[in-house]
Amino acid sequence: MKLSIVILNWNGAAYLQRFLPFLLQHTPTDHVEIVVADNGSTDHSLEVLERDFPSVQTLVLDRNYGFAEGYNRALSRLNGSDYYLLLNSDVEVTPGWLQPMLSYMDMHADVAACQPKVLSWHQRTHFEYAGAAGGYMDRWGYPFCRGRVLGVLEEDKGQYDTTADVFWATGACLLVRAADFWAAGGLDAAFFAHMEEIDLCWRLRSRGRRVVCVPQSVVYHMGGGTLSVESPRKTYLNYRNNLLMLYKNLPERDWRKIMLLRYFLDYLSAFHLLLTGRFSNAVMVFKARHDYKRMRSAYAAVRQANLQQTINFPIREIMPRSLVLRYYLCGENTYNKLLARCLKETCNEKEMK
Repeated sequence: MKLSIVILNWNGAAYLQRFLPFLLQHTPTDHVEIVVADNGSTDHSLEVLERDFPSVQTLVLDRNYGFAEGYNRALSRLNGSDYYLLLNSDVEVTPGWLQPMLSYMDMHADVAACQPKVLSWHQRTHFEYAGAAGGYMDRWGYPFCRGRVLGVLEEDKGQYDTTADVFWATGACLLVRAADFWAAGGLDAAFFAHMEEIDLCWRLRSRGRRVVCVPQSVVYHMGGGTLSVESPRKTYLNYRNNLLMLYKNLPERDWRKIMLLRYFLDYLSAFHLLLTGRFSNAVMVFKARHDYKRMRSAYAAVRQANLQQTINFPIREIMPRSLVLRYYLCGENTYNKLLARCLKETCNEKEMK
């Protein structure tokens, strides 16, 4: 089997009923299998699959393992796939969505993973938060995308319709070579959910493999299917996992300095949450930092193993500037504005030398 498309489902019966028909309609059946891995659902997901989608293969996990370990367990039960495509249950695919990504991967052996252009299901003219047209990160660990910088979502006017190397590809629709997925160690089970695809892509990039956005493929993502943007639980996972990811992957010369500044930035963020009335979210920032410190010693060996296999640093898709400063002080709220400033500063530095 060339490709296994795997949807990890947890209490998503309504999403399966809404979005699976699009997947079945617009996905070629040759060399492709569609699998729903049920992550311990307590709703009627399994009944829906059996009754309405008998052609879809179902894998049943005994409990909710979270996004990361749920996918690891599901993918480990597949045999002979060249590629995996991790697809959220709340994604609407479009006609011809799959072939551009598969063709690009087939023609570029150095590419480990890719994603499509991800537009908002709610506002179909605009990019969607989780992935947009490919993900990047600044040096302090803050992710952003072509089409999404912090909370600003751009209208899709074709400005990012070129295939581009990116730092990370969204877990909402992630096509990855099976061999690369396992060689990098899969997703980090301790993350449970959120940031796990960025961590995986960082490991792939640090080992010299490429990650790409292929915008000729287009999907629409509803978003917030499991945890809403305002969820304190989501705040906790994002902050904790981001810190763990930095510790795992940053080289020795950088991580102490970056972590020191992040200490102040995280508490500044918590203070902002308090001022805006989001007390529970602010508390979760403190909890995330506490749990990061508690878990860090267990990650020492993981960090060492990652650094031993790192052959690509600095990674060019990590912006060597502060996203937060650029956004709030310079008004650079789009990818193109950030890119223009970075290119100008790089040229000035070269002229000074």
